[in-house]
Amino acid sequence: MTGPARRPDPLTAVSLVLLALIAVLLLVPLLGGPLPSPYLIVLLLVARLALQFLRARRDPGLKRPAAWAFDLILIGLLLWTAANRPAG
Repeated sequence: MTGPARRPDPLTAVSLVLLALIAVLLLVPLLGGPLPSPYLIVLLLVARLALQFLRARRDPGLKRPAAWAFDLILIGLLLWTAANRPAG
């Protein structure tokens, strides 16, 4: 038998909400909705990355450089895509 469920700390909860928001924004176009702004996705990813750094400062066991690198690569690709997007 397991013990009582633990609630995530506030930083973890906000990070999960940001991740869910990013997922919804990326899913909407697949369902026929409008494309989200790449800059909005970048802003949300940067906020999530900042939260990951803050969480890692509190608990060194949460340091995940590979995940951070993946987020940074995604941010770079989104910025590159936004910069090379045709006007209009």
